[in-house]
Amino acid sequence: MRIEEIDKNFTVKAPDGSQTVFSDVTEPPFSVHGLMSDENGFYRIPYEVAAEANEGVRGLNLHTAGGRVRFCTDADRIVLRAKMRDISKMPHFALTGSTGFDLYADGVYKGTFMPPQDIEGGFSAELFTGEGGLREITVHFPLYSGVTKLELGFPPGSRIEKAAPYAIQPPVVYYGSSITQGGCASRPGNSYQNILSRLLSCDHINLGFSGSAKGERCIAEYIAGLEMSAFVLDYDHNAPTPEHLEATHCAFFNIIREKNPDLPVFMLSRPQPNPNDEELIRRDIVKRTWETAVRNGDENAYFIDGTQMLNIFGGDSGTVDNCHPNDLGFYCMAKALEPSLKSALHIQ
Repeated sequence: MRIEEIDKNFTVKAPDGSQTVFSDVTEPPFSVHGLMSDENGFYRIPYEVAAEANEGVRGLNLHTAGGRVRFCTDADRIVLRAKMRDISKMPHFALTGSTGFDLYADGVYKGTFMPPQDIEGGFSAELFTGEGGLREITVHFPLYSGVTKLELGFPPGSRIEKAAPYAIQPPVVYYGSSITQGGCASRPGNSYQNILSRLLSCDHINLGFSGSAKGERCIAEYIAGLEMSAFVLDYDHNAPTPEHLEATHCAFFNIIREKNPDLPVFMLSRPQPNPNDEELIRRDIVKRTWETAVRNGDENAYFIDGTQMLNIFGGDSGTVDNCHPNDLGFYCMAKALEPSLKSALHIQ
């Protein structure tokens, strides 16, 4: 028997679109955060920058990690209709995380628009938001798939209004590996950046490129030119060797610092609660960049020791494969970064 025949809670119902008015999320009053878009769909950095970096970044640029749609509505149900160019399916990564969309109402998780197991080219799904008047809605995009078009549908007569801006603007920018991109959160809202965004009401941009964040100069120069509230540098895992990390890490930071002399910059080493000798060498390379900055009088540089992050709660229970965090691991990462980020952003 199929599990949904035994337990109805595992049933994913097809949406009823017969009494639904659809709107494209790139049109007002919706606001899209963390993504750019054109006639081909959504992406994260300019195509030419991605192509100059490496082939992996060029492809993963079309994944929508960190993307969000925000608005207010009094609708008691929302239908999502997505067209997708790339569907990521992995044995250790829930399809809801790689390919689903999360719905939050007034900061409270209401459910995930769940893709079917046989998804191909996109899907439709429906969620109920509850009752109680106008609510602020955030819909999180998938972490590891590409979206070419996203529409949201509402019952006729529903109010749809612009959401209030984030308390912290411009965005916090994150650059790093598959962990930064969100692998392997069970759903998009549980990546550590999305958790921090809710905790601190801060906008953000996720520039995590799975296996492909190698600290290229072109990426550093692009990021240095962005308007940011803070920057998180987290690509230890993708540096091919400790020597590569040594050769690029401080240089990457210096490019950011040169154009942003007062920007809070956070340097993370990989979240590994049981580090081996090489991982400790890598941690110390990241730490030396911070120590050098501090010796030079930098008061806005921060170091977060990845060997301690997951020990806040779960230790090695915080990963799915002794590398990629699960939801517990990402929550630990968010809580490890929260106090320093909150202080640097002057949040009371």
